[in-house]
Amino acid sequence: MKPFLRHQLERYAQRLEELDFLLSREDIMADMDQFLKLSREHAEVSALTKRYARYLERSSDLEAAHAMLETSSEDIDMQAMAHEEIQSASQEMSELEAELQRMLLPKDPDDARPAFLEIRAGTGGDESALFAGDLLRMYTKFFERKGWRAEIMSESASELGGYKEVVIRIKGDNVFGTMRFESGGHRVQRVPTTETQGRIHTSACTVAVLAEPDEAQAVTINPADLRIDTYRASGAGGQHINKTDSAVRITHIPTGIVAECQDDRSQHRNKAKAMQVLSARIQEKDRSERAAKDAALRKGLIGSGDRSDRIRTYNFPQGRLTDHRINLTLYKLSFIMEGDLEEVTQALQHARQAEQLADLESSLPS
Repeated sequence: MKPFLRHQLERYAQRLEELDFLLSREDIMADMDQFLKLSREHAEVSALTKRYARYLERSSDLEAAHAMLETSSEDIDMQAMAHEEIQSASQEMSELEAELQRMLLPKDPDDARPAFLEIRAGTGGDESALFAGDLLRMYTKFFERKGWRAEIMSESASELGGYKEVVIRIKGDNVFGTMRFESGGHRVQRVPTTETQGRIHTSACTVAVLAEPDEAQAVTINPADLRIDTYRASGAGGQHINKTDSAVRITHIPTGIVAECQDDRSQHRNKAKAMQVLSARIQEKDRSERAAKDAALRKGLIGSGDRSDRIRTYNFPQGRLTDHRINLTLYKLSFIMEGDLEEVTQALQHARQAEQLADLESSLPS
């Protein structure tokens, strides 16, 4: 194990002793907010120190097995036992070290939040809108595999099928943490259904993933800064939807950020949904600005998730998906388009963890 990891883990052992003392104090127990905050920290630190204690235990076992190997050169059974223990301890120590590294990494509290997924057609006209529909289908199937729930917040369908723009809300376990690296430009190379000459065309869509703000920490929006417009919803919905101004568009005047919703027949519910999306977009603007400042200091492998970043290419003639940020190429595009995204999302998360670990190591005094 690297010295800097041992240093960090030993500090957590000291912190556990501090937390045990603090949680025994009457003034802390009387302050429920403080008590709950320290209790949550205690649970996290305790889990980490238990895994480190197990690592140290197996390290002692490994040393004992090596000693047994040296002193039992003529005892075949003891030699075999020592070799077996060395293999077992070494494997468990390797697994524990990887687990401890992940546990030490800084956690983004938004990772556990629900998220909004926005898909917008870009260059490529009708083909781009059709690809936006394909991306929505791919993501929806992935959500089903994960056991997540998704609902459409707003949509703007294109004439030939697909979408000019669609926004959905996803709720489930660690949604934003899993989906955050999907933000950016998605390029498709294929023969469009509208192409009569069989030529391959290139078009693109942009995807943005926004964490749903925690109500307790959401940005405060001054009602005076909002312009709220109502209009008649377009698309399917029968006579009722055409008779009432149920669709809502909200503009945040200081930033120019707009959110709209026409999915529900109730204007009140559409307004509430649009406000959710607007709040998420304003928060994401703040997050993006912070990420841009960080990128100016150090260009991250994963990038800032800016829509202008071309992050991925879907090449249908070759059955190939390439994620340009981590040089990942998979020749299983047909499966991926059916929602088999696990390998891609995990590779991106592992790359991010490697970045964080490098940052953690460089931040410690030598």
